[in-house]
Order: sequence, then C-alpha cells, then structure tokens
Amino acid sequence: MSKYLIGLDVGTSGAKCLLCDDKGKVLASSTQEYPLYTPRHGWAEQDPEDWWEGVKRGIKAILSKHPVDLKDIAGISFSGQMHGLVALDEAYRVIRPSILWCDQRTQKQCDEITEKAGGLEGLLAYTNNRMLTGYTGGKILWLKEEEPDNFKKMKVFVCPKDYIRFKFTGKIGMDMSEASGTGFFDTKNRKWCKELILKAGLNMDIFPPCMESVDKAGVVTKEAAEETGLIEGIDVYAGGGDAVIQTTGTGLVKPGVLGVVIGTSGNVAMGMDKYSLNPEGKLQMFCNNEKDLWHCFGCTLTAGGALSWYVKTLAGEDKAEADREGKNVYALIDEKASKVPAGSNGVLFAPYLTGERCPYPDPNAKGIFYGLSLGTTRDEMARAVMEGVTFSLKQVVELMSASIKPEKVYLSGGGASSELWKQMAADIFELPVYTMSAAKEGGAYGAVLVAGVGAGIWKDLGEAIEVLSEDEKFYTPNPAVIPAYRKAYEKYKLLYHANKQIFDME
Repeated sequence: MSKYLIGLDVGTSGAKCLLCDDKGKVLASSTQEYPLYTPRHGWAEQDPEDWWEGVKRGIKAILSKHPVDLKDIAGISFSGQMHGLVALDEAYRVIRPSILWCDQRTQKQCDEITEKAGGLEGLLAYTNNRMLTGYTGGKILWLKEEEPDNFKKMKVFVCPKDYIRFKFTGKIGMDMSEASGTGFFDTKNRKWCKELILKAGLNMDIFPPCMESVDKAGVVTKEAAEETGLIEGIDVYAGGGDAVIQTTGTGLVKPGVLGVVIGTSGNVAMGMDKYSLNPEGKLQMFCNNEKDLWHCFGCTLTAGGALSWYVKTLAGEDKAEADREGKNVYALIDEKASKVPAGSNGVLFAPYLTGERCPYPDPNAKGIFYGLSLGTTRDEMARAVMEGVTFSLKQVVELMSASIKPEKVYLSGGGASSELWKQMAADIFELPVYTMSAAKEGGAYGAVLVAGVGAGIWKDLGEAIEVLSEDEKFYTPNPAVIPAYRKAYEKYKLLYHANKQIFDME
C-alpha cells in the first residue's frame, strides 16, 4: 500500500504545496500567491496569516487534484523563506507583520552585534557567519530598539515556516538550518550561542527550542485538520530553511556538485560532510538538513526577482503582446532575448535591487543599467538582466570553487524553466549544467524528502536523494560565446566598486 508525503514551501511570493508518493513521484502541485508589503524604502514585510491562508488553499487544491486516503499520509514537512522575524506574544499570537529576509533596515543593529562580539573575527569564532542585514538577529535587536512596546510583548520568535508548523501542531520550535540563519547559532556545535546572545543584550527565553530537520515536531491538531481538510494525528517533521532544503531537493548532500538556484533570490550551494571554517565570512556556513551534515552557500538577494521587476516595470508592450497571442510573458521575453548576442551588445545590469549579500554584504547597493544608448532595445535590456543575475552568481561560484573544483552544476528554481537561462549559465560558469527531476518544485520537494526520512521511508537523506535523476537534456558551454561573456564579466565586476561611493551616500 502506497504512503504519501506532503511538502510545503512558505515562499516570498506564494505557498507551494506538493503531494508525492513514497517513491518520490509528484502527484499534485499547487501554488497560492499572497502580497508583500513595503511600507518604507528598504523595508519588506508580510502578514503571517496570509501564509496560513495560502497553505490551507494549497492543501485543499492538491487533495482535490489527487484524492488520497488521508490515513495513508505518512508525513508533512516544510521549506520556507529564511530569516523572517515572526514575533509572538504569550498566547502565541502574531504581534506585528513579519520582517522579511530581503528587508534592509537593520544595518545599525548588525554593526552593534558585530562590535559586541569583538569585531568580525570574534563573531566568526562564535557562529562562523557574519551578522547580515537579512538575518533574524538584527531584526530582533531592531524590534527592541525601535518598537520597545512590541519587544516587551514578545515571548518567543520564530521564522516563517516555523509559524506555519506551529499552526499545524500547536508547538513552537525551529530546525537547525533555519536557526543557522538567525546569526545567533553555533553552527559547529548545533546549538544557540548563549554567550553572543547575552552580549547582544538579549534574553535566552525568547529563543525557541531547536531540532534537526528530520525530527518529528508534532502531529496535525484537530483544529488544523478542520481548517486544512486533513485529519488529526498526521506526523509533522521540522523541515528546513529554503536556501538549504531546496538544494537537498536537488540532491546536494555531499561535496562535489554545485547547486545554483535562480528563485526570487539566488543561491549557490554545496553540501558538506564535515564542518569547515569560513574565512572572512564571505560565504554562509549553515547546518544541513540532517545530523553531521553542513551546507556552504552564498546568497544573492535578487535573481529571478530582477526579471520579475523588469516584467512589471518595463515590459508592458511584451505583456500586451503575450496576452494577444495567448503566450506566457516570460516565455515571450525568453524567445526575444535569445536572439540578442551574448553580452547584450554592451548593456550590463547589476541586480542589486534590494541591496546585496554575497559577494558584497551591502544593504545600500542599488541596481544599475550600464551601457544604454538611443539604440538600446528592450530585448537587450531583458537579456542584460538575465546575464547580470548570472554574473552575480558566477562571483559566488568562484568563491565556492576556491577549495573544491566542481565538475557540474545542478540548476533549479524558476530560472531553470528557461532554456535561455540554462544555456547562459553553462556558458558563463563554463561548466555543464543539469536539471534534476522535480527540481522545478524547489524547496517543497526537499521538504518531501525530509518528511520521508523522518517517516522512515528512507533511512537518511543519502538514500532519499536516490529517487532523483538528472534530466536527459543537459547544457554544455558553447566555446563560440565564452570570449564575449568573459569580457562582459570583467566589466560587470567593476560596476559595484565604481559605484560604491555613491551607494555609501544613501
């Protein structure tokens, strides 16, 4: 008798819900969108109840698409946008809108925490990571300093997918991959860094208990069952932060293969089977989704989100044309941009639309178009956006490849649905690019694998990823365009440094 698994991804643009069987086959998928709010420049917030409403709609949708005996659901687990601060009061009610990963308001607080840790070197000794503005740590201190009344109300904080897990189980907790992204977690010893927390002037009581991603976190409560259409008592497993678990969903558990995710943000990652130091904190070293595994990655804050911005802001004529012809606007832009030569006829784009994290931890960085002229076309600008995102990821690839030379890249996220972007990645990275079965499902599929390990369907993640396979079609570098991309990349790398003084005037 088949067993079933549900994977839920609490993303920035929507909640993705997957129903899979115990062989890892995707049976049904649904994505439910919800709004993002920007009350001030550089701020980004969401209402946690919007996530819950999206998840409830999504679960009902997948069960409608592929009805199953609910008693045969072996487990549910989660992926979710990392770093968001969800502050809860004594009754575990949300105090204020969640401050998201891409919010840039906390540079002052991050600097304070770093100073109290003894500078960057001292901070790395505690956590092996910088305290970045996206991380939860600076947000907690910001709440204390800027909204003291709300801070006094806060009994505990969690991150977005942890709040949704609480809605299912009634239990508070956080997995270790997510805790790594708070900036207050000892990733070597897999525990909260009490000394750093106290130095920052915070109380340990507000930090939730931690568990491994594959640990059982509770069961579906009667109330959650009534709201979602599930049944009471289904096992619920902890899950993981999306930057980590979505690469688990593409098979990145051990070293050797690079995973590149082109989602709203961009990630370059590699699984690690041993703890490794992070010199100068240029990358991020987090706990992986299973005991004794770690995860090395670099995050660029705007990847597919840059193309979404382009479509919303500059592609009105393309959208009208796509509507007339019954096409997807992204597919139309892909088609047109593919006719533009590599290098976009000299147009460059720096995708710092929400600041940047890697390789430049700079919340003040701004997006740039360079090389525009009276003859510049929209198609050149669209291709330049895609190339600029890929150049920014190449900088992270180069950092990641300093000690371990990868042989290939697994590409996932929304960008992996673009033929142009897959070939562009191969040409710019100068590595073969593969997509994996179910890679388009992102973090939700990683959550399925984690749930399966927790439920005993697979003994560990190493066995779980055996259900994955490389798609038959793959992409190899085209020697004819590599010189043009190398030239454009050298120019691209100068854009940040040439504009740094202007960024710092903000």
